[in-house]
Amino acid sequence: MTPTPFSLSGRTALITGGGSGIGLATAKCLAACGAKVILAGRREKELNDAVAEIGRSAVAQVMDVTDTASLPGLAESLKAAHGPIGILINNAGINAKKAFVDTTEEDLLRIFQTNVVGGLALTRALHPQLKASGTGSVVFISSMAALFGIPWVSAYSISKSALTGAVRTLAIEFGPDKIRVNAVAPGWIDTAMSRKAFESDPQRKQKILSRTPLGELGDTSDIGWSVAYLCSPAAKFITGTIVPVDGGVSIGF
Repeated sequence: MTPTPFSLSGRTALITGGGSGIGLATAKCLAACGAKVILAGRREKELNDAVAEIGRSAVAQVMDVTDTASLPGLAESLKAAHGPIGILINNAGINAKKAFVDTTEEDLLRIFQTNVVGGLALTRALHPQLKASGTGSVVFISSMAALFGIPWVSAYSISKSALTGAVRTLAIEFGPDKIRVNAVAPGWIDTAMSRKAFESDPQRKQKILSRTPLGELGDTSDIGWSVAYLCSPAAKFITGTIVPVDGGVSIGF
């Protein structure tokens, strides 16, 4: 059978924060398109459970993106064990719900180390493999918090906004290497975390739905399929862009 333009057959993808939520959904979508997926994260049991859920096309890799000194060696060991990586999904991220005046320098540095510095360091470490693939693709998971103002998450919002600059700069620098760099900016997605938040604040959920043109929360798979598309041959002429996947919430009223 001739592969479709959406096929990822024969390609290997690394997904950070791949054991749960959007990371796991993305791994499932990439695997469904034919990719071998490496689920990376800090919690071994969570990763192993996720691998068991996906099946033979998935493997687990315990790692911490904030340990940037270890990433070049890790990139080489992954290549030796699983072959060259041609797709990188920088999904690992953390948040802190605080007013800006209560957000400390330590909060900012901790969030930036995971959301920005770690992903960029991993991208640098994997650059030779992405280049050698001839069809390298890097996707950062950004946020609607980088598209419009949301209170109480200033450090998170600032970190995700920084990824916009990273995507555009790397797309320019990596273009000659045939590596495409994009981001997906999720809107309000139905996750365990969001469900827990809405249980204690049902009015917030109604406010969100009233501002979303499609009138519902997204599924984690909505993000996963968008990432899969950006990594596929069907998107071979797309680079340097931020794709909102938010039911229209970022377009305003």
